[in-house]
Amino acid sequence: MNKKLYRTDYNKMIGGVCNGIAEYLDIDPTIIRLLFVCLAFAGGCGVVAYIIAMLIMPLKTVR
Repeated sequence: MNKKLYRTDYNKMIGGVCNGIAEYLDIDPTIIRLLFVCLAFAGGCGVVAYIIAMLIMPLKTVR
């Protein structure tokens, strides 16, 4: 199986990063979103990680 990590253009809140990571790991996107929120309150590294992920992850669109 050849899985790739993408941001998604569907079911997204801000940039599609959390949904893309959740699809890659086969888990609920809410878990990833809560993890990023917890990291954001723990020194702000969640915000930085999200922005970096949004810049480097390619966008996957539904056709």
